[in-house]
Amino acid sequence: MTPRPRWVSILLLTAATAALAVSAPEARAANIFDFIFGGGYRYRQPVYRPEYRPLYREQYQQQYWQGRPAPRKAQRSAPLQKITGPVYYAYKPDRLVKVDFAPLLEAAVPAAYSVSAQPASFDASLPGLQDYKLLAERDIAEALTSYYSANRAFIWIEQGAASPAAKDALQVLSDAASYGLDPADYAVSLPDPGGLASTPDARANEFIRFEMALSARLLRYVQDATQGRIDPNRISGYHDLPRKPLKLAGVLNIVAHSNDLRAYLQSRHPQNPEFQALQAELKALEASAETEISVDPKLLLKPGESSPELPKLLGVIAGDLGDLGGGFGETLSNHGQSEKYSKELVPLVKAVQKRHGLRPDGVIGPRTVRAIAGTPTPERIEKVRLAMEQLRWLPSDLGSPRVFVNQPAFTASYIDGGDEKLKMRVVIGAPSTQTSFFADEIEQVDYNPYWGVPQSIIVNEMLPRLRSDPGYLDRAGYEVLDAKGRRIPSTAIDWDRFGSKVPYSVRQIPSEANALGELKILFPNKHAIYMHDTPTKHLFQRDMRAFSHGCIRLEDPRGMAAAVLGTSVDHVAEKLKNGHSVEKVTGRIPVYVAYFTAWPTATGKVEYFADVYERDEHLKTALELTAETRAPTS
Repeated sequence: MTPRPRWVSILLLTAATAALAVSAPEARAANIFDFIFGGGYRYRQPVYRPEYRPLYREQYQQQYWQGRPAPRKAQRSAPLQKITGPVYYAYKPDRLVKVDFAPLLEAAVPAAYSVSAQPASFDASLPGLQDYKLLAERDIAEALTSYYSANRAFIWIEQGAASPAAKDALQVLSDAASYGLDPADYAVSLPDPGGLASTPDARANEFIRFEMALSARLLRYVQDATQGRIDPNRISGYHDLPRKPLKLAGVLNIVAHSNDLRAYLQSRHPQNPEFQALQAELKALEASAETEISVDPKLLLKPGESSPELPKLLGVIAGDLGDLGGGFGETLSNHGQSEKYSKELVPLVKAVQKRHGLRPDGVIGPRTVRAIAGTPTPERIEKVRLAMEQLRWLPSDLGSPRVFVNQPAFTASYIDGGDEKLKMRVVIGAPSTQTSFFADEIEQVDYNPYWGVPQSIIVNEMLPRLRSDPGYLDRAGYEVLDAKGRRIPSTAIDWDRFGSKVPYSVRQIPSEANALGELKILFPNKHAIYMHDTPTKHLFQRDMRAFSHGCIRLEDPRGMAAAVLGTSVDHVAEKLKNGHSVEKVTGRIPVYVAYFTAWPTATGKVEYFADVYERDEHLKTALELTAETRAPTS
């Protein structure tokens, strides 16, 4: 073979080097951002659906940024800084203050006046408040003095004794546990009809102090029943729930003139079927004996492994074979007491997993144990009480129609007239980018939407890439806009100048690779959270579905869009054929992006879910701190 001339080898080597230089960006591996939000595994122009092309032909065929001079690099790069999300706070309960009775004492009878043996009047009893230390929340303390300064009369004392209304009030307060509250927070002792209070002066002192104590604790009860014991916005920045308005001084005026005090106090709790179902569940749980088989909730067992917890789990399965039956009964008879997870038991476990809607992989883990053995009764009681507290943060009337997203359940429902018309799986925010707990109203549906990239993603995930590859956004199907809405080529920006704030907005154009899929449902809020379609459909098949940057991905976006618009899925499909457009929602449709680890189904059966964000733990801490603060009640 004739040797290749030296000049030919040099020429071939130069050509190969040039080819590598051109193709290097094309071959570079994609990061997780590319995989989830577009750009694919290679840098290439996105392929758009035919219906998009008339809308964007000029935009993407002209390639207007080509031929422009490259931007001049800054002398020094700004340091990269992460944009962090909301945080959890050290909860601070309302402090108790000493009630200032001075405004009342100024109008008290002269000190020389002595009450007679007859029942003392309100004014004649006021000197009993001079050295009385009653602690209450500041707004309750102010409501007390405000009401009694304008209404100088007893509410709870009649004819020298506690009135029937007082006894009704005390009975309701003592029954607070049935509503998920702590009776110790509202404890008040009846005045002693004799004994210690043997003189008229002593009785007058006891009556006036009982009057103030009962009013203070009743106000606390009404406030807790209406608004909840906890201000959720003090737990974390992920909570955004305005406190319900409540005029406490007006409450005492209502109580003083009420013909049915018990009914009034009970009406302060949420008046919706969900709260009633939780209350019934709490009563049933507390009344039931602990007969369940306790299985380690953290059990993790693969075929071939052994555990003393396995016979317990198999015992639960044996008690609820139901429609499984068949040969599984014989399997349990032969292997039900075995601590070894043998191959004969795997088909049984897979069948049970499938029945409970879990992935039938045959691996016994915490979710499988929870599905089979259920949540232990003490844990269920705690979850129900927490759910009752959280439900008080929402309107008593949740509205109809409405959309309800329960994050721990990974579900979204459309409810109209008390009926659950639609229910679907959802993907929520990852633990590092959690979905907030808030309520809003649905306003519109965007077809073939743009995706406005949040500033946090621009800074945290895009900016490091853009510093080394400023043309990335131009190639991957994104638009860069300045403050006036004008498009700027990504290659024309010196990205090294920016560290924690980028003065441009970025949006992904409608396409098959768009992170929002084919539509989004908007309820504008400060958290930039909405419901939308997604190209990553496979995630809906997973049991734990916390993967997004905070928005809610819908398994059936067309169905939800049709529901909130009051139209058909066919109508939605037709709109999608015509490129990008917006359709307004008519009427008021509240949406609750909520967080309940215990929640009733449409039939009233309470279901239990894992605390995916560990928010129950933060709520329990807040409740414990509140209880500690309230402990010195007088």
